[in-house]
Amino acid sequence: MMETCKIKNLYNLEETIAKDLFEGAEYPWEVLPKIGEFIKKLGSTLSEEEYEKRGENVWVAKSAKVAPTAFINGPAIIGKEAEVRHCAFIRGNALVGEGAVVGNSTELKNVVLFNKVQVPHYNYVGDSILGYKAHMGAGSITSNVKSDKKLVVVKDGKERIETGLKKFGAMIGDEVEVGCGSILNPGSVIGPRTNIYPLSSVREVVPADSIYKKRGEVAEKI
Repeated sequence: MMETCKIKNLYNLEETIAKDLFEGAEYPWEVLPKIGEFIKKLGSTLSEEEYEKRGENVWVAKSAKVAPTAFINGPAIIGKEAEVRHCAFIRGNALVGEGAVVGNSTELKNVVLFNKVQVPHYNYVGDSILGYKAHMGAGSITSNVKSDKKLVVVKDGKERIETGLKKFGAMIGDEVEVGCGSILNPGSVIGPRTNIYPLSSVREVVPADSIYKKRGEVAEKI
């Protein structure tokens, strides 16, 4: 059931220092409530030669570039060679992977960004997990609370999984490309290497290796 949504089918766990966070979980959203405490524990074990502690529960790799205008609230880890640009707003419970880019006016909250993720221009990413080399086009966002405030249900055709979570953005697999101006609605799960057309409103599960044009129109990559 829901094979696309399983951690093993979405993410290469060798591409994040948060590998142990996923231990014992089957679906990635199961770890959303654990991100903050995990960062605190992991941060205290990081090498002082490679990471600098900046304020309470904020660890920044010495090789990372952080703009002086960026705001980072803990718990947070900014990985090696990562780039946090002008006016980025990291609200807390954020793990930014090695070589990742957090762009101008981008806001992060309760997220894991795997290595080489790019959220470079005007993105909101909340209560979400982005896999290795995933890229969100300018202005694309994760919507993490339903308008009726009910608990989020992941849907794949007739299959449903009750998550028990009120806040749940998107689970984005490795090497996914999200087009500019797209909205990933609560409970979206996007399989690896899939492309989302610009200005899309995505909900439910999108299979791996596909091209999402609009709801009901998903083509397999050839």
